[in-house]
Amino acid sequence: MKIANAIIIAVIEVIWIAALIKVYYDNKPKEESTNLTKLIVRVAIFGAISAILYIVPILKFPVPIFPSFLEFHFDEIPVLIAGFAYGPFTAFAILMIKTLIKLPFSTTMLVGELSDLLFSSAFILPAAYIYKKNRHFKGAITGLFVGMFFQLLISLLGNIYLMVPFYMFMFDLEEEALLGICRLANPNISNVGWSYGVFAVLPFNLIKDGVVILVTMLVYKSIRRFLDKVK
Repeated sequence: MKIANAIIIAVIEVIWIAALIKVYYDNKPKEESTNLTKLIVRVAIFGAISAILYIVPILKFPVPIFPSFLEFHFDEIPVLIAGFAYGPFTAFAILMIKTLIKLPFSTTMLVGELSDLLFSSAFILPAAYIYKKNRHFKGAITGLFVGMFFQLLISLLGNIYLMVPFYMFMFDLEEEALLGICRLANPNISNVGWSYGVFAVLPFNLIKDGVVILVTMLVYKSIRRFLDKVK
């Protein structure tokens, strides 16, 4: 029941946001309105899929070798596919919609959602931009690995200097308490700074990005052909 409710709420919120934007722009010039309608439809469809992958508990899971608050969820896959198909602006709009839908379900006082928005943007936007300028297989591979590099770098520095201190502040946690949670998963983590970054953040994102890249490369062509047929 909880999973079904989460799916229903996610879909309703996407439709509601899309409807509000569409109504607002109904009086725009015809060509501009048509382009906007296409954008809204794309963002609504991919936003709903991404939000479901992001919210529904059964579709995300922790990995025993990483701290429990680092969860695998594959909402980046539809965003990356949309970014390749329609460009970085559409991808960012989907990331924003997905984040807004997730906020009412937050269990991290928004820290997790802000982290995901920042780090997903660092991965997807460079990849989508590079592919937009080089629409061939080499461009796709280059974009994916450049995006992965940026995400690894920004997630490492962002966690150490921004998100971990922010998380401890929001939950009024002492460093020793958070370190204890981390060490339950990996005793090699000796502090919540660089040690946490090297032994948790980097390998976690490396594995996750690898899975996202693999799945995207396997399904993108088929999905793109389908999108071209229904355009």
